[in-house]
Amino acid sequence: MTVTLSEKAEFHLWTFLRNSAPDANGATKGVRISVKNGGCNGNEYAIDIISKPQPDDLVTQQGKVVVYVDPKSAPLLEGVVVDFVEGVVESGFKFTNPNATDNCGGCGKSLKTGDSKATGVPCS
Repeated sequence: MTVTLSEKAEFHLWTFLRNSAPDANGATKGVRISVKNGGCNGNEYAIDIISKPQPDDLVTQQGKVVVYVDPKSAPLLEGVVVDFVEGVVESGFKFTNPNATDNCGGCGKSLKTGDSKATGVPCS
């Protein structure tokens, strides 16, 4: 399973982790990356800051950031590169996914794969 964070994405995620409220148990926080039903193409990316992964999450480390990947999402995330873009009109995380057959040009967070049966809802 390969999920790669660009240097910028790693920096911004580490900043979020460092500035988030401390966990009561002192657990190491990380980010959980997954693909969920929804979005204009039927699936959408999710990044959540967590301190307790799911028992079956796949775990990797990218620099200072611990990355947890939902095992059901792993086939859709194989080879994905997560970047952080900053611009006048748009800033945020950008996913480059070799498994996607279609991406949304509007929201940038939605994807479709060849075998996906999920139906999308228009971007807002």
